[in-house]
Amino acid sequence: MAEILQIAEPHVVDGTLRVAALGDIHATPANPGRWRDTLAEIGQVADILCLCGDLTNHGTVPEAETLAEDLRACPIPILAVLGNHDHHCGAPQEVEQVLTHAGVKFLEGEVHIVGGVGFAGVKGFGGGFDGRMLDAFGEPAIKNFVQEVLDEALRLEHALKMLETERTVVVLHYAPIADTVVGEPEALFPFLGCSRLAETIDRFDGVRAIFHGHAHHGSYEGQTRRGTNVFNVAATVQKPNGKAYALIEV
Repeated sequence: MAEILQIAEPHVVDGTLRVAALGDIHATPANPGRWRDTLAEIGQVADILCLCGDLTNHGTVPEAETLAEDLRACPIPILAVLGNHDHHCGAPQEVEQVLTHAGVKFLEGEVHIVGGVGFAGVKGFGGGFDGRMLDAFGEPAIKNFVQEVLDEALRLEHALKMLETERTVVVLHYAPIADTVVGEPEALFPFLGCSRLAETIDRFDGVRAIFHGHAHHGSYEGQTRRGTNVFNVAATVQKPNGKAYALIEV
């Protein structure tokens, strides 16, 4: 069961929350301090930071500790979900624990309210988009693959049901629409996200923005069928501000 947590109110101007979002940091001890200046800058221009998974390169504790050190430069609240790389070594709980001790609040299993804006999120999973979504038919391995994203969508639905805020932000790792993975090889699309995530989100009013990562060579912006803005904030994706992170007012 998800838990609602209220984070101390940031300094919000005219009721608008400045949300920075960044994905696919891929922290590694081989490159300590890589994100320190960027995170310090975010702390000056935003009210809250959302990290959209692949926080580490292979999901190891030393990698998480490297990122935790860089996060000291960012004084604002930080919300996050894990990505597929954070699961690679089979220690996602340990990665999450290290970053939690550094002040990061994880959205999987919790929802947060900051400055009157609700935040919900899950990692998500693959499965494809629109009319090309994979069906749960055939071998157990295929059925299990499809069930994984169905379970993630259900977790997201439960989280969104808990929020009664007029404004909501959704944080994912995998993409909920095809438009923001355009630029990647089309053969990879089924492994980059799934429309079932967008279908879930579109059942809720008040969602102002959806952030995701994972598609390093994808496109920055798109919309769900309902018209909700989706932003691919993978660090390598070109953004209007010319930075590795996106900055959106909600």
